[in-house]
Amino acid sequence: MCAIAGVLGLPVDKAVIDRLLSTMARRGPDGMGIYQQPGNCMLHTRLAIIDPAGGAQPMVLAAEGERYILTYNGELYNTEELRRELQALGHDFLGHSDTEVVLHAYVQWKEGCVDRFNGIFAFAVLEEGSGKVFLARDRIGVKPLFYKCHEGGLLFASEIKTILTYPTVQAQLDLEGGAQIVMLGPGRIPGKTPFQNIQEIEPGHYGVYQAGKMTLRRYWALRDRAHSQSFEETSARVRFLVLDAIHRQMVSDVPIGCFLSGGLDSSIISAVCAGQMPQIHTFSVDNLGNDRYFKASKFQPSDDRTYIQLMEQWIDCRHHWVVLSPEELLNALEAATQARDLPGMADVDFSLLAFCGRIRPFVKVALSGECADEIFGGYPWFRDPAVRNVDGFPWAQNTADRVALMHPDLRAKIDGHAFVQDLYRDTIREADILPGTPPLERRMKEMMHLNFRWFMQTLLDRKDRMSMYHGLEVRVPFCDHRIAEYLYSVPWSYKDYQGREKGLLRNAMQGLLPEQVLYRKKSPYPKTHHPGYLALVRKRVERLLEDQSAPLFCLFDREAVVRLLDADPAWPWYGQLMTLPQTLAYLLQVEYWLECYNLAWI
Repeated sequence: MCAIAGVLGLPVDKAVIDRLLSTMARRGPDGMGIYQQPGNCMLHTRLAIIDPAGGAQPMVLAAEGERYILTYNGELYNTEELRRELQALGHDFLGHSDTEVVLHAYVQWKEGCVDRFNGIFAFAVLEEGSGKVFLARDRIGVKPLFYKCHEGGLLFASEIKTILTYPTVQAQLDLEGGAQIVMLGPGRIPGKTPFQNIQEIEPGHYGVYQAGKMTLRRYWALRDRAHSQSFEETSARVRFLVLDAIHRQMVSDVPIGCFLSGGLDSSIISAVCAGQMPQIHTFSVDNLGNDRYFKASKFQPSDDRTYIQLMEQWIDCRHHWVVLSPEELLNALEAATQARDLPGMADVDFSLLAFCGRIRPFVKVALSGECADEIFGGYPWFRDPAVRNVDGFPWAQNTADRVALMHPDLRAKIDGHAFVQDLYRDTIREADILPGTPPLERRMKEMMHLNFRWFMQTLLDRKDRMSMYHGLEVRVPFCDHRIAEYLYSVPWSYKDYQGREKGLLRNAMQGLLPEQVLYRKKSPYPKTHHPGYLALVRKRVERLLEDQSAPLFCLFDREAVVRLLDADPAWPWYGQLMTLPQTLAYLLQVEYWLECYNLAWI
């Protein structure tokens, strides 16, 4: 993976280029490249995974009287098929990188190239003669791409911080941005950021920028289709798709490993990889004291260690444990916020950031099990009628609590309930559902669409930023768009086979895993249960409350935060893991973010 950036139609000199590249170095520590012509500049920093000796960027190709310049971040998993097709059409290749295939595919098929890609990507192609710029992002949204139309030109980059580095860009927070932080955070509106006028190419979209104008188009979305296959046929198809996606994503010219939590999804990936790569490196994270302090809950029913040990024996891997203390978690707050450029999932982010840093000395690429729950209906809110039948985002059943925390001045200007509900209803209306679909089936498709558009994006943001902060590429096989397309139309009764969450996936993977792991009840990413962590976070919030100039209290009501210190919220702040300690840590992230990014409130 890499970092990309561009400055188009705007002044740029060596000092500006150096500043931009400095923000990109962590994502691409293996090299950097610059393409510059009067009025345009394309930048790239490289994490070399495929064809380390070749594939340097920005990559230039002259064809049919035009010069095409590509800067690309991603991996294609159907590279060889596309290369053969392009060679049959007369294209010649100098190396074996997927970068070269992406560039030739654009020259051959222009905007239609994205329809042919199976992979994770964000890229831009400049047509030097016409000045046209094409920007595209993968269907699921695994790789990031932000942009800002600015002073008659365009800035784009893999991360927000790079755009903010341009000299005349100021970090500004408007009313909608403030509402996103309080009412939606760590989620955010698709295609937008809390930074005013810094936007995002959405998953499954591309943009064309020419003559000072950006035109966006969706090229992919989940579409409902009639499903006529039997359960047995569906199960066999799921097994093929999942195993094929994992095999494709094992391709690498550098060492790879697997995240292993002992849950269904990571165990499937680890078992498949171990079957092809004996003694593969696997990695697990735990928190100091969880053997004493872990408490089972509705959202986290079991500890991971027993199941991880079962998988170690089953696949004969080279396993590594990373155990983090409360102090290590809190010490990662600032770095995790800078990595995401936004307040995130508190110590769920901090933990992943530290974990990835410990993994990086062993491997450059790791495979992880994200997004199976969104696709196969694994989250508790898919299966709990009391939650799934309520209008509202099911991972944030706390709108009233958030409104109560909002600063009175902000509350006077924006109706928090209406803000959230309008976004929710707009998303529901987008869902593609066949006429005559029964009510339960309709609701489950709405739920999948909601999770795809919102919750999954927060998790993918987290995984990309925390891993790439350490120059670690994390691949997510369940994000293969073929799996999502197929599963969207599969009946809920199949997915909920035998009344189990992800029952269809479990059935499809029979024989691959130990029975105890195959039928383990879902338990999410591990978080700390150490009382020392809550004490540390509480102490920092108490100190913050004494600071009369703290920026946090432009968004949050000081007295409401005081009450929160001793509250016992009925629902997590966000998702399954953000209970009171993580909610307080989120507030600390907001405070640090407002200060670090010097946000101007407008």
